[in-house]
Amino acid sequence: MKHGGQLLAGAAALAGVMVGGVAAAQDAPLRPDQAAFRALYKELVETDSSITTGSCTLLADKVEKHLRAAGYGDADITRFAVPDHPKEGGLVVILPGTSKTLKPILLLGHLDVVVAKREDWTRNPYEFVEEGGYFYGRGASDMKAMDAIWIDMMARMKKEGVKNKRTLKLALTCGEETSWAFNGAQYLANNKRDLIDAEFALNEGGGGRTSGSGGKVIVQNMHVGEKTVVNYRIEATNPGGHSSIPIPDNAIYELSDALVKLRAFDFPLMLNDTTKAFFAKAGPARGGDMGKAMVTIATAPIGSPESKAAEALLNTDRSYHSMLRTTCVATLLDGGHANNALPQRAGANVNCRIFPGVPAEDVRATLAKVIADPKMTVKQVDDRGPLAKSPPLTPFIVGPAERLVAKYYPGVPLVPVMSTGATDGIYLEAVGIPSYGPPGLYGDPDGSGAHGLNERAIVKAVYTGREFLNELVTEYANK
Repeated sequence: MKHGGQLLAGAAALAGVMVGGVAAAQDAPLRPDQAAFRALYKELVETDSSITTGSCTLLADKVEKHLRAAGYGDADITRFAVPDHPKEGGLVVILPGTSKTLKPILLLGHLDVVVAKREDWTRNPYEFVEEGGYFYGRGASDMKAMDAIWIDMMARMKKEGVKNKRTLKLALTCGEETSWAFNGAQYLANNKRDLIDAEFALNEGGGGRTSGSGGKVIVQNMHVGEKTVVNYRIEATNPGGHSSIPIPDNAIYELSDALVKLRAFDFPLMLNDTTKAFFAKAGPARGGDMGKAMVTIATAPIGSPESKAAEALLNTDRSYHSMLRTTCVATLLDGGHANNALPQRAGANVNCRIFPGVPAEDVRATLAKVIADPKMTVKQVDDRGPLAKSPPLTPFIVGPAERLVAKYYPGVPLVPVMSTGATDGIYLEAVGIPSYGPPGLYGDPDGSGAHGLNERAIVKAVYTGREFLNELVTEYANK
């Protein structure tokens, strides 16, 4: 196809020689399509779309101009927002396919970023800087590189008259980074379900990891499922009194006792298809005793001596410990009302990341049982969304990704992973649209500064990831 001709033929020129699974740095000048993509990416990063100082709506306006310049019209573009959140709007754009029977593919991206303060950063967070093999700027990795890839892909396909079998839909939303914001993905799922209807969605959460500092790519991940985020408040109350005549019955002491119990408690081991596949495939690559334990946990019956021994070792790694169960941790404290008074109230926020399929009420009941103090209350105060559902690992989804990982990153395993964090895919899965985070992009194991200082993306990862994801979407759209 014309689309595949220019972009995919350039993949070899981009990659040059493959070094340890990583494309060698590109010495040649950027191709025209790469230069246009870089300019788009730069514009996205340099537009502040944080919830406090920026505007997703402004960035959506700029994206709409790009799409209209590519040939999309009123019938193809839908803008959305709500009156009480005018700066948190988004858009949906549709590229029709030729098939009347194959369901569409939805590309999802959030435009918002975590706020960044200039005085804390080495560089201006809202200035796009290329330096030392990295792109720097707020959103450079989370997730404006992927946003730029999706927008660039949709624009070029329209300009070049590409006719895929499946319709492609792109939804760019706000609110993913802030629990109290207007969440565009949730709004679309609940109010515009037909607009975003798709067989499946491609979203953030996947991608690879290097050995460190932009080095060798050691793994590529397919994000399949995630935990549910729920907050609970545990609270002790007391009549209080004068501090000059203390008694053991003290709300702060009771709260402290409860938190000590929670610290010592582990939710039981749980596994699903995604985590079993992760440990089974990542174990051999890890090697050593930890690698053996990873394989054992995926294969031995839960509760067997082998499983218990493997679990004990895996629990020493905080990431593996979290993947194997629901976790809860105290994150905020408050209590008392005066220096010279016995506390009448003391409370704590407990932030839980709930394993897919476990009801939030079951977790609340477990917390109350562990605390075992009838004088204390345990209440659910909020949640980030619906109960998490893990999408199926099907050959249709995994097969093309595996082939392209072998092509672009020879010798690097593709490993499915369940996120212990959260994405907007949870809202899609709740209405029957499975959401996957594809491989292709990659970053350093320290998180590349996402949500923190001096956020960055590896230059060659962005360009190679663009080629990879264009080829992956093209294959999905024509299967």
